[in-house]
Amino acid sequence: MPLSVIAYIALGVLAVVVGGLALISVAQRREVLARAGGIDEMTGTTALRPVKEADASGIRGWLSGLLSAQGIDDSSAQEKLVQAGFDSRTAPATFFLVRVSVFVIVPLATYFIAPRRSFLVFMMWMLGSIALAFIIPVGFLDRLVRQRQEKIRRSVPDALDLLVVCVEAGISLDAALLRVARELRLAHADLSHELMIVNRKTNAGVPREAALRGLWQRTGVEELRALVSSMIQSEKWGTSIATVLRVSGETLRRKRRQLAEKRAKMAPVKMTFPLVLFVLPALFIVIMGPAIARIVQEFGKIGN
Repeated sequence: MPLSVIAYIALGVLAVVVGGLALISVAQRREVLARAGGIDEMTGTTALRPVKEADASGIRGWLSGLLSAQGIDDSSAQEKLVQAGFDSRTAPATFFLVRVSVFVIVPLATYFIAPRRSFLVFMMWMLGSIALAFIIPVGFLDRLVRQRQEKIRRSVPDALDLLVVCVEAGISLDAALLRVARELRLAHADLSHELMIVNRKTNAGVPREAALRGLWQRTGVEELRALVSSMIQSEKWGTSIATVLRVSGETLRRKRRQLAEKRAKMAPVKMTFPLVLFVLPALFIVIMGPAIARIVQEFGKIGN
C-alpha cells in the first residue's frame, strides 16, 4: 500500500478521534459555564475566562490546543450555524468534524480516481480536490442559511397578521408572541422556533428590547431588523403596537409581491438561453428533418 494512502487513513482516524473529543469537551465546557452564569444569552459568547486545566500537558492538552487553533469557537461560524438552525451546544464541534472529514475523504477519493497520464495532471486533480474540500462545507452551510432565511421571510407577514389579531383582542405582546408561536408550529416551524426563544428569554428576565434584537441576530433577515426597530421605537414612545404591526405586515406583503413580479419579468430573459441552445435545435430537427431527407433523396434521383 502506498505511503500516501496510509497517511490519509491515519489522518481520517485522527479526525474522527479529535472530533469526538471536541464534541465532549465543548459540551462539558459550555455546561459548566452556563451553571456559573458565564455564557451570554444574546450572543452565545463566553463572559467568563475559561479555567485552565491543572494538567495541561499530555494528549488532552495537545488536543485542546489543536481544537482552539482550528477555530472550534469561531464566532462567524457559530453565527452561520445559528442562522441555519443549528443552535445546539455541539454544533460548532460537529461542523468542524464535518469539515475535517470532507477534507480527508475528497482528496483520498481523488487519489484513486485521478488520471496518472502525467504528474502535472495528477497534481492539478489533487489541488482541485483540496480546494473543493475547503469550499463544500462552507458553501453547503451558506445555502442552508439562505434557505432558512427565505422561509422565515415568507412567514413573517402571516405571523404579523396573527399578532395584530391577538394584540387588538387585548392580549399582551409577550402572550401574543407565545400564542402565535404555538399556532405557527406546523405551518412555519422556523419562525415559530425563533418566537419561542424570544418568549423564553423574556420570561427568564432578559429585557424585551434585547430579546427582540436577538431575534434578528439569530436569523439575519433584514425584514425582521426593520420590524424589531419599529417595535422598539413604538414601545419607547408609547404608540400603538397594533398599528406598527399592521403597517409592517402590509409593507412586507407589498415587498413580496414586488419581488414576485420582478422574478416573473426576469423569467423570459432566463429562458432565452435554454430555448436557443436546446429547444430550437430539436424543434428544427423534428420539423425540417423529413423535408431535408426528401430533398436529398430527390436530388440523388436527378443525379442518377
